[in-house]
Amino acid sequence: MKPALRGNKRASVLLLCLAVVLLEACRKDLCYNHFRQAEIGIGWEYAWERDYGRDWSSHWDVEAYGMEYADLCPGTPEGVTVVVYDEAGEYNERFLKPEGGNAILSEGTHSFLFYNNNTEYIVFNFDDMAATLRPEEVRATTTTRTRSTLKAMHSGERTVSPPDMLYGAFAENIPGVGLHESVALPVVMRPLVYTYVIRYEFSSGLEHVALARGALAGMAEAVYLWDGRTSDEKATILFDCEKTSWGAQAIVKSFGVPSFPDRYYPRAREAGEAAGHNYVLNLELRLQNGKVIELEPFDVTEQMQEQPRGGVITVRNVIVPESEFGVDSGFEIIVDDWDEYKDIDLEFGTILPGK
Repeated sequence: MKPALRGNKRASVLLLCLAVVLLEACRKDLCYNHFRQAEIGIGWEYAWERDYGRDWSSHWDVEAYGMEYADLCPGTPEGVTVVVYDEAGEYNERFLKPEGGNAILSEGTHSFLFYNNNTEYIVFNFDDMAATLRPEEVRATTTTRTRSTLKAMHSGERTVSPPDMLYGAFAENIPGVGLHESVALPVVMRPLVYTYVIRYEFSSGLEHVALARGALAGMAEAVYLWDGRTSDEKATILFDCEKTSWGAQAIVKSFGVPSFPDRYYPRAREAGEAAGHNYVLNLELRLQNGKVIELEPFDVTEQMQEQPRGGVITVRNVIVPESEFGVDSGFEIIVDDWDEYKDIDLEFGTILPGK
């Protein structure tokens, strides 16, 4: 009986080993177990302007501007889209939390394009995700906005809404990993949209103003996510103002000046502004008597050249001509909106999937 028992025991052990081998083989055939992945950790740079000589952060006047310097810094977006490119240039997208996450990879080297996905007015130059667009060609612009009362300040410029806050990052040629392996990918999301504090300081006639709005001509129409440079094409940004005790103020987001590299963004290219380019600031007022007037444009070229990526733009001694409001009638008209003069936002281009 003992030899038989030994034989049965030997057979059982062989069967058990065979089952383990078969089970392991089956597991290796399961798709979910055939992974390569990037473990992405995301950090954020919260900057609203870049220093090109004005050094606003060191001598910011809280009393004058009515806010702390840090109050203008953007916050953390709700989420991030990463577009993963393989060696053939094919790509797919993944959605990550603000702190990061994992992205499944195919075999070989990959590049990664990142942007925040909580925008409303940002428009990308993708037709759809089937488009074959190289990473260096991906750029963001904003929607068209029209204003019937606006006189063109620069011929041929599209009038647009201020863009939403946009962050970006690009990681290039990350080496491939084997099956069941991961690669750590730390990423810093840097601004691609900056903020301008635009101030109109009045010396006469402010008491007759009910509402104010403006336009800034000559600004970049788009920005490239790959290296942070702005497009050669220019646009006029339309915006609303808040009336203050000294005039009117607006907080306006922009890609910055055109044809300009962002030296704070990786892979910045050497480039410069087009010679002879100028920047013009418009101011349109609705007076207490209901009349809408447009003041003569203000040339802010020098200020803008010194602040290509956000800052403070100020025009002083703004005057409402007495001929526009005439003799004080003794009563004030309260105006809640621009009514028929309200700007119209139009769809323009195609929003990248994930918006």
